[in-house]
Amino acid sequence: MLTSSSSSPTATKAVIAAAGFGTRFLPQTKAMPKEMLPLIDKPIIQYAVEDLVAAGVKDIIIVGSSSKRAIEDHFDVPNEDLLVNIRAGGPKKAHYIQEMEDLANMANFIYVRQKGPYGNATPIANAAHLIGDEPFIFVYADDLVVSEPNTFTQMVDLYNRLGGSIATCMRVKTEKEFERYGIFAGNEIEDGILKITGSIEKPGKDKAPSDYAHVSSYLFEPSVLKYIESGLKNLPAGDEFYVVNSLVAPMLADGHNFFGCVMENSRRYDTGDKLEYLMTVVEFALRHKDLGPAFREHVEKLLKES
Repeated sequence: MLTSSSSSPTATKAVIAAAGFGTRFLPQTKAMPKEMLPLIDKPIIQYAVEDLVAAGVKDIIIVGSSSKRAIEDHFDVPNEDLLVNIRAGGPKKAHYIQEMEDLANMANFIYVRQKGPYGNATPIANAAHLIGDEPFIFVYADDLVVSEPNTFTQMVDLYNRLGGSIATCMRVKTEKEFERYGIFAGNEIEDGILKITGSIEKPGKDKAPSDYAHVSSYLFEPSVLKYIESGLKNLPAGDEFYVVNSLVAPMLADGHNFFGCVMENSRRYDTGDKLEYLMTVVEFALRHKDLGPAFREHVEKLLKES
């Protein structure tokens, strides 16, 4: 069980992976980044950014591509044409100006174009020169976890208490889940905390070493960066550069501590999947303080008519 830490945040930098093509959402994502798909009135990536800032992160490095300019624009100050339009709407719209200015000023946003081999470790390699000798959080922009306290706050608290590196996990039960996720091996040192010794990719339930499946994000100690160069150098031609194979495995082999942590009071949403994205939108709409009651009434009416 996690306990809250009173010490100041130690991870003040984060890397957000946002270079994927979003092919499962084509043609919608041909001109619009998948990370900008809306959940009511905010894009998916904003939920991660807000949670990172709440956890004490100051510098957010977004690793994207030439098609992700909309992300940069979203976290920028509003342009003058938009401000003129809002001001023309009178006092009822005035709050939007402050909200957008707060959004632009909530962190130091740094944008990097991804280059190098395919694989989920490549964003870290592209951001390594900006991280320095300090721990950092690594996030997949379209993988949303809602928890209390938020995921990144729990990770920082655990890092302050145990050190090492941390991977967020969820406990899996069904055969389908064991065939969908990578499963960590290790020893459970506390309820919900696994000291990781290895990992098996999609093993199936019978061959799984535990029920700890890796999902979502990492908090890395700075020593991970020295494995970037060797990982790329030893990567066979045509292979993808994966976090678990190229970074986590050699860190474990060298004796670094790595912990798998099940987030308390959490719910994960895979917004990179069409059906799960739609389900997420519906759930968020039902819980919305202003729209929820009317939306629920509408859904119930549709169900009665179907």
